[in-house]
Amino acid sequence: MTKNRRIIPSAAPEPASPLTEAPRRKRKNWRSWLTIQVESERYQPPRSGILLLQVLVGIFFFVFVTRFWYLQLHLGPEMTTQAQKNRLRTERIFAPRGRIFDDHGNILADNRTAYGLAIIREDCPDIPATLAQISQWTDTPLEQLQNRYNQDRFKTKPFEALPLVSGLDFGQVARIEAELVNWPGLEIMVRTNRYYPEKDLFAHVLGYVAEANSAEMEKDPDLAMGDLVGKAGLELELEKRLRGHKGLYQMEVDAHGRMLAKSLSEAPSAGQELALSLDRDLQQAAWDALAGEAGCVVVMEPDTGKLRALVTSPAYDNNLFASGISRRDWEALRTSKRYPLQNRVIQSVYPPGSVWKLLMAVFFLENGVDPRETVFCGGQTKLGNQIFRCWRRGGHGSQTLEQSLINSCDVYYYIMAERLGIDKISAFAKQCGFGRPTGVDLPHERSGLVPSRDWKQRYRKQVWVRGDTFNTSIGQGFTLVTPIQMAVYVSAMLNGGDLLKPQLLEDAPREVRGRIPAELSHLRFVVQAMRRTAGGGTAKVVGRHDADMGGKTGTAQVTKLKMTANDRRLRTAELAYLHRDHAWIATWGSKNGKTYVVIVMVEHGGGGSSVAGPVAKKVYEYLFGPDTAAPGYRAPEAPQPAGRMLGSASGPLPGMTNDSNDLPKRRRR
Repeated sequence: MTKNRRIIPSAAPEPASPLTEAPRRKRKNWRSWLTIQVESERYQPPRSGILLLQVLVGIFFFVFVTRFWYLQLHLGPEMTTQAQKNRLRTERIFAPRGRIFDDHGNILADNRTAYGLAIIREDCPDIPATLAQISQWTDTPLEQLQNRYNQDRFKTKPFEALPLVSGLDFGQVARIEAELVNWPGLEIMVRTNRYYPEKDLFAHVLGYVAEANSAEMEKDPDLAMGDLVGKAGLELELEKRLRGHKGLYQMEVDAHGRMLAKSLSEAPSAGQELALSLDRDLQQAAWDALAGEAGCVVVMEPDTGKLRALVTSPAYDNNLFASGISRRDWEALRTSKRYPLQNRVIQSVYPPGSVWKLLMAVFFLENGVDPRETVFCGGQTKLGNQIFRCWRRGGHGSQTLEQSLINSCDVYYYIMAERLGIDKISAFAKQCGFGRPTGVDLPHERSGLVPSRDWKQRYRKQVWVRGDTFNTSIGQGFTLVTPIQMAVYVSAMLNGGDLLKPQLLEDAPREVRGRIPAELSHLRFVVQAMRRTAGGGTAKVVGRHDADMGGKTGTAQVTKLKMTANDRRLRTAELAYLHRDHAWIATWGSKNGKTYVVIVMVEHGGGGSSVAGPVAKKVYEYLFGPDTAAPGYRAPEAPQPAGRMLGSASGPLPGMTNDSNDLPKRRRR
């Protein structure tokens, strides 16, 4: 039945009548419109986002306009000034340092034209080769140049000069200048440098200058790279007065900082010139008197505190530092066993030995010791199992206070010091200026040491014993002083008790920093004993017939030495140098109204009378001339420059007599 089925083709669709066509078309258009509307709404941003965008754009334009108005109208003048500053720069002009003179106008520190080499990194195509060429020209080690370049290159801009070498002489400059055209980026610097015509004679007083380091430039904003500053001595202590005021160049630069034009804005002013109280010729005489020995000489006016000579030996040539010291020279100075860099007048401390008895004698009188009371000296005294010896093996016999000073008897001071005790001794010594700086205008002054019970317990962790008092009484043991402290003390005994600040400037006023707590009669007694000591005691080497003289010698033991097998002390020549005693002499001299205090200390020299005494004698020969009243004196046939002649012998010092019986009355305790 399926097979017989006939498939009848479907009839074609009848054409739609107008009545049925219209509704279909209307329905189709409505659907399309609806679809477009839905899709359109799907991709259209929300209304709130448009509003936010509009607000942000509005705020941006508001801020922009407000900022523009603020910069143009409110900050306009300030910004204009700042722009002008960015276009104009300043360059410092080095000011010459103030010169230094002695009391007669002789130049001690001067300025000279100096030459050097600098490199401008921006213009130098091959820096390693250029450094090698500089090393060849100047004989400067290449490693030294490389180190300096690497250290300083970050302190300057590429187009600024970086100093590498200083202290070139004219011959070197001429040779370098002839080849400079082949080495772009190099330029010759011309500036002033310090020059010391007396070289080592005033080295420790004047000190030296050198280029400022990073720490100094950070501390002082007025310093710049290449500036010379004081490093030691008066150059350091009076740096602000000597440096002067720098000038200024005003430079117009481009956006990269390169100079377009240059004009002088402010002229530099030189540093202050200083006149010292020191006498060049007297300084030379004292230097010659030391004859190369390690030691020092101080010459001071007791009434004013003015220092007339301040010599330390050995010394160094401070010109080495002014021109840039080499590493070899620096190491030689730094490692020398003779310590040439040390100012022995203020920076070295020594046991004073018997010159300390000048203080002890005043102390005894102030504490009621009768100057007529005698102490027997048999050459030694016992303290338990210990033996404390006098310098004279056989002893001095019975000694009064004056005799103990003239003969420098040790046993007298052992006995009297034990009677009064260390507490009073220590307090009195500190009141007399020991144990603290004198205030002299030189850096790094040391205080010395006045020992006491508290000091020994605190620093030595030991108890004070009677033997310590014995040693202190004769300037041994722990006691340490500087030579300038001794000069101040002796001056105070002469001027009535005023402890004066030692002055190095000629125009410095008299400055009292303390007083010896003693009656004037007690000071006069000790000064009179010094006169007797110079007349026939241990200081007779400085005695003169045409001047009023006084002195006290000292031999300061450095190390404790045992006696020989036959109970004999070793002579100085038999000892190793560093085991030899220090030699002291403290003196004063007056002639024709001029009075001076002369202190001499010779390291490891031996006896004070045999070593330090002759040095002081030569200093007085310069000050007072030859002793024309000495028996057998014969005037030289030809004039000889023996120093300034200050006239004939004067009488005793004001308020003093030549009568040894003029003794002070005993004070009650």
